[in-house]
Amino acid sequence: MFRPLRFTPRFNLRPLRWNSTASPASPPLMGKIRNDLKVAMRAKDKDRLNVLRALISETNNSVKSPSPIQTDLQLLSLIRKRAANAKEASKQFAEAERPDLQENEDKQVAILEEYASQVETMSLDDVKQIVSQEISKQQEGGNKANVGLVLKSLFAPGGALDGKPAEKSEVAKIAKELVASV
Repeated sequence: MFRPLRFTPRFNLRPLRWNSTASPASPPLMGKIRNDLKVAMRAKDKDRLNVLRALISETNNSVKSPSPIQTDLQLLSLIRKRAANAKEASKQFAEAERPDLQENEDKQVAILEEYASQVETMSLDDVKQIVSQEISKQQEGGNKANVGLVLKSLFAPGGALDGKPAEKSEVAKIAKELVASV
């Protein structure tokens, strides 16, 4: 009789499971936020829970956008944006004579500022000094000081602020002030 041979693979390979989407690295502060979320759940702190869930949600949603949040500075700008929105809402609730809603927004601002203070950034004096040096370099080259060119040269690869913990919005504000005064 015909007896079939047992199928034996030529290579001793185990089946592998491949993940089609690689998750980008999350900022270090995000780990603390996730741990604080667990603590807030155990403590049943609704205000902190709502703020932390919103931050985690926005960070997760940013992964699908062209500029995902991968550093603490990007997370800091998100936190400051949310804090500014909460301050504006608090002001509007005060005008509408809604102290209950204003109190909620003020609590959110306090929680957001607590997390914003945990991110280390360069001091404003250091940033002003670096920006003024860059402006003087451009003026020595015979070019008129331009905010766009200053920022481009500061944050370009190998620039004075490349890879340093400086918030771009703060640097832009300082650059505008210094260019206007020159």
